[in-house]
Amino acid sequence: MLEFGRSLRRLRRLNGIKQEHLAELAGVTQATVSRWESGRHRPTPEQAAQLLPLLEARLNPAGDAMLKRLVETSALRVHLVCDVSHRLLAVSQGRRREWENDAHDLYGETLWPFASDGIRDGEARLGDLGWYEPVARPVAGWTDLKHSGVIRMGPGMWLWERVRLSDGRFARMVTTLPLEDLRRGVPEARIVSLPPGAEEPVV
Repeated sequence: MLEFGRSLRRLRRLNGIKQEHLAELAGVTQATVSRWESGRHRPTPEQAAQLLPLLEARLNPAGDAMLKRLVETSALRVHLVCDVSHRLLAVSQGRRREWENDAHDLYGETLWPFASDGIRDGEARLGDLGWYEPVARPVAGWTDLKHSGVIRMGPGMWLWERVRLSDGRFARMVTTLPLEDLRRGVPEARIVSLPPGAEEPVV
């Protein structure tokens, strides 16, 4: 929920919306919005559903067409999701093959139910790793195989990179890379977990 609050504050500031105005839109007090943004209070499911459209990243056909095309034509195993809701925005052919799913029915759906324990652990650490700061370093970690029956994910090293879309909202580029390629190609990434037997300090 802290991640929701940080995303809410970030988008509110990007769009020049004051807490008082957001409170009015949500039918709550300014103090309640402040508590949401600090992570001290959770919005009800109804309030969260009302606020989520303000936070969810959606590709703009004109402004973000190039990004979508780059993902979909990439030779890498990569996909793009909303940074808040994990809804699928774009996916490469390599990722479709890994998932053993053409992903047609997954566009616009959240991938969070398919997340492995390693991915969930990485998500829980994002706040401490500065993910919600103005400039976020990439984050990487290890995931074991998870096959939900809908899509097959992992095993492998995942790399998360935050991408700002044309409307100011944020998406997350998710790439699977061999550990050696990750170390060589993205040395600034904060690595939170490694495959069994690998030796390197983790943050």
